[in-house]
Amino acid sequence: MNDADSITPRLSDLLRSPDDLDKIPSLRNEFTRKKTVIDGHLKEGLKDQLEVTQAGMKSISDGQRTVDLIKEEMIKIDQLCVEAQNLISDFPHINQVSQAHRNFSMVETMRMNLENFNDRITALEQLLRQDDDDLENMPNLLSIHYELSQLRNIRDEAMDQIKKSSDASLASTLEDFFARLDEPISWFDEHIGLICLNMISIIQNGNNGLIVRLAIIIEEEERNDKKVRTLQQARQEYKDLASRFKAITAGPKELRGYKERFLECIRAHAQEQFESALDLFREDPEKLEKSMRWFFNELNTVKLGMVELMPKKWHIFQTYGKIYHQLMHDHLISLIDDPELKPPYMLAIIHWSEKYYKKMEKLGFKRDELIPDIIDNREPELVREWRQLIIKFLDEWMSRIASADRKDFTDRAPDTLDRDENGCFRTRNLVDMWRMLREQMLVAGSSDRPDITEGVIEAMLKSLRTRQTTWQKMVDEECMKYTSPGSTSGVDQDGYQTLQDWLVAIANDQIACIDDNEESGQISYLTRFKRDFEPLVTPIYLEQVVPELEGLRDSYVDLSTHCITTFTTLIFAVDFRSTLSDFFTPKWYSEAGMRRMVSTFDDYLTDYSQVLHHSMLDILVEELADTLLVKYLSCVHNKGAKFRRPSSTTTTTDPYEAKLRDDVLTAFGFFERFPAAFTPIKEKWRVVDWFSRLLAAEKLSLPDLTGDFKKEYPDLKLTWLEATIRARDDFERGVWNNVKTRITALDQEFQNGARVTDTIMSKAR
Repeated sequence: MNDADSITPRLSDLLRSPDDLDKIPSLRNEFTRKKTVIDGHLKEGLKDQLEVTQAGMKSISDGQRTVDLIKEEMIKIDQLCVEAQNLISDFPHINQVSQAHRNFSMVETMRMNLENFNDRITALEQLLRQDDDDLENMPNLLSIHYELSQLRNIRDEAMDQIKKSSDASLASTLEDFFARLDEPISWFDEHIGLICLNMISIIQNGNNGLIVRLAIIIEEEERNDKKVRTLQQARQEYKDLASRFKAITAGPKELRGYKERFLECIRAHAQEQFESALDLFREDPEKLEKSMRWFFNELNTVKLGMVELMPKKWHIFQTYGKIYHQLMHDHLISLIDDPELKPPYMLAIIHWSEKYYKKMEKLGFKRDELIPDIIDNREPELVREWRQLIIKFLDEWMSRIASADRKDFTDRAPDTLDRDENGCFRTRNLVDMWRMLREQMLVAGSSDRPDITEGVIEAMLKSLRTRQTTWQKMVDEECMKYTSPGSTSGVDQDGYQTLQDWLVAIANDQIACIDDNEESGQISYLTRFKRDFEPLVTPIYLEQVVPELEGLRDSYVDLSTHCITTFTTLIFAVDFRSTLSDFFTPKWYSEAGMRRMVSTFDDYLTDYSQVLHHSMLDILVEELADTLLVKYLSCVHNKGAKFRRPSSTTTTTDPYEAKLRDDVLTAFGFFERFPAAFTPIKEKWRVVDWFSRLLAAEKLSLPDLTGDFKKEYPDLKLTWLEATIRARDDFERGVWNNVKTRITALDQEFQNGARVTDTIMSKAR
């Protein structure tokens, strides 16, 4: 594993916020201390390893010297034999007679063996049948092995002599003759394999004698295989010398591999057990420990019941431990590397690792003896992968919910909105989203690792913020279809109505996420979310996450307010577009435009007061009042807007002051029905009085009047002020220049002074 890969995530966990940069000196000291400790351990380990290596090299050198001495002694013996032959004058003749006698004895023995071969096989088959009838005890096992070994040696010796003879044509005849031996060999091997595969159950049933007989056979075969290997090596290195010693060439000629098959049976038995156990684990990740009980039970059986029955040199308990441990490692790694592995299973494996080593220590295995590590020391990597699995699943869920929300919002099909217990509109995916977040949080918390839970919480907060941004973007995109120039020529009234319903539902969703009512015991989704993860994270993280939660809470407020603002914007863009264009024009005086608009407000509030969250009603009323005021004042830009004032040259005037007063009283008559919102509304509408005074004042007093207006409303815009003064029938450019100069000077003063507080005039353009 790359060091950078393992360090980077750790640093990201330690340095979560800018304030954590103050921890760098202490972290550096801690890492320096740990590095010193690790360096010391490495030096000690290197020293021990160097000593072991030097001792090994010394042993190899000593062994080589011993081999060389043996070789020299054998050469001396050979020389003595040659010299002895030279001392005896008749030695060649004596040697020929001796050789002839030996050959005759060997031929006689081989003849008798071949004559009795089939009869002996028949007797052997009878013994095998008897053992077949009593597989639990197999009383003839040793007798069968002894006789079978003799017959195999006869075959090997005969085939070896044929290979050395000048006439190799008899080889096929001998092979046919000895073919009958293959079946008893296979039969015997089946018996041996059956015992090897069931050694644990045999020990548990108390049939120790069968295990002892098996051990005697395997040990004998192991000894013979060792002899064969030694002979093969000697023939390769000292061919001429080895051929002279007939004693060492007698016996088996080929490796039979019973010890290897014995170990393979142990492995095969464990493999079968693992497959059954892992099937149970795949059904339920909580059953991993239960599914592995056999593992420790069998090792304990070997420790208590088999060690005394096997040769000590085999170290049978350690052998079992190594085989079983390797299989445990292989199966867990195969599960870990499975791309389809789900988070609960990954967590179960991570937890199992520590439990496994504790159980093995109780059996007598030290952790450093169990090689390789059961999960290849990949626990930090697995923790990150497991956390990423949860986050991946979380992202997939949030993506599906976002797609469903977008489809429902853009299609706005009937019955796609739900209602809560109070009858308020709600979107149908919000409850599922918070339920899914809670489930994934519990999955992360089940790891008992705060770093995992904290990483998942961070991903959840990021997803929630993204969801807020996505909703606002979708709301703005849909709103543009009705508010852009020329968009109302073909307005879909059904789509317009359902869009307003959706805006109310989205606003209600945001309030539901943060609405806590201690008196009624109502807990918001966000508060419940925080309470759920509080016991799963560290106090430091809990302190760090508070600002993020507060920011998220503010975003819910902002989005709900944005939906209400958009709702109001749609009303003015669609319902009042033709009405607003008549204000401050000659048609305004004869029309009851303000009365029609407040009547429309009344209809909307009557329809939506039952489906809008009660806390949002006053916000909607105030938003309607503010937007109405801004739109009303901005009507000075209307084509044909003109205010005729009394003058010495004309007696025709417009009753604009009375009409302004009537409009204000009409609006107040509606908004005063909402006492909680009316007080700030009334205060904001005072600006209409300034508007009236701008229209009625003498033009020479306008610079002073606009200066006073600017002082009370520092964010007064020149564009609106110019449009208002130009709407007077006595507009003069010189007067406007004086007004502009005065306003510009005040703007400069405000820029050099304290921060200007926003007023309603910041929205009037």
